[in-house]
Amino acid sequence: MSFIRSSLLEAQNALNTFINDEQNLDKIERSIDTFVDSFKNGGRVFSCGNGGSMCDSLHFAEELTGRYRKNRAPLPATGISEAGHITCIANDFGFDFIFSRFIEAWGQKGDVLLAISTSGNSANVIKAVEVAKTKGMKVIGLLGKDGGKLKDMVDVAIVIPCPITDRIQEVHIKCIHIFIEGIERKLFPENYL
Repeated sequence: MSFIRSSLLEAQNALNTFINDEQNLDKIERSIDTFVDSFKNGGRVFSCGNGGSMCDSLHFAEELTGRYRKNRAPLPATGISEAGHITCIANDFGFDFIFSRFIEAWGQKGDVLLAISTSGNSANVIKAVEVAKTKGMKVIGLLGKDGGKLKDMVDVAIVIPCPITDRIQEVHIKCIHIFIEGIERKLFPENYL
């Protein structure tokens, strides 16, 4: 049973390390402002990632189109995950293009991409960021370890400096929930009276 306490303490340490860097709090606030500016100007938010990061990207989008804590108008957000699209693009172009082709088709100037990669080096996320930048989109990166290649490619790089993927993902989901709450506080302040 000692691994249970050890695991919880490890998670606590990863979160404390993240919180103790004041720049991370500023980056979360900048991310929230970026999402809010896009929504206020008729933009949309897209999100992508692989494996658990795809699940996180979907959770982010569904909380925006659905509800978080209280009912409010839905916000235009899409997690790139549609099976037909992914298998078609992977088959015809290669797995590295599954997200970028979607952004190429749907992304517009003023939209935002949330790019999630625990390594910061996922080739398909990198290609999506490259396309998003050519379209004039803003990009928020939820990254891990040292931030990888994506750290210098995105507009706001939130890096969880931990070598363990599941610990990185645990802090990522906390950031995602804070993004959603921050978006709601700015767009639907009546929900937080």
